[in-house]
Amino acid sequence: MLDRARRPYRGAMSRKDPQEKKALSYALDGRNAYGENDKSSRRNIRRNKRFPNRADRHRERQLLAGAAGPLGADDGEAAERTEERLGAKKSMWDTKRWRKGGDAALGDVVAYRLERRARLGMLDPGLAEARIERIRSRARLRQPSRRTR
Repeated sequence: MLDRARRPYRGAMSRKDPQEKKALSYALDGRNAYGENDKSSRRNIRRNKRFPNRADRHRERQLLAGAAGPLGADDGEAAERTEERLGAKKSMWDTKRWRKGGDAALGDVVAYRLERRARLGMLDPGLAEARIERIRSRARLRQPSRRTR
């Protein structure tokens, strides 16, 4: 059996006490604050990323269909004009791309909910303010940089 002095070095990791874990959770954990069902976000994110690509394919298909036609003397000119038109317009992915917004920190979400309950009379305002101050003091205890997900 190994005693503490002989255990291998595990780096700079240290054991966190429950208060530190709670402060880290309030600062780093995210909640979907967009206002819609978090389950539908899985589907809607994929859908919103599909739309610009679909619009680009549709536009290119229309331009190429207009360029295709009976063979004539000016086929080279028509092909060049179509190629210029395809390259002239920017992709929808660049211009109207939907971007996902970040989640709100858990501490901010909990504080907002407590403020709302106090405003609506569901909770004593003094008690709500004390709880909010406790959340904020825990967040000040340790202010880590926000993780990117």
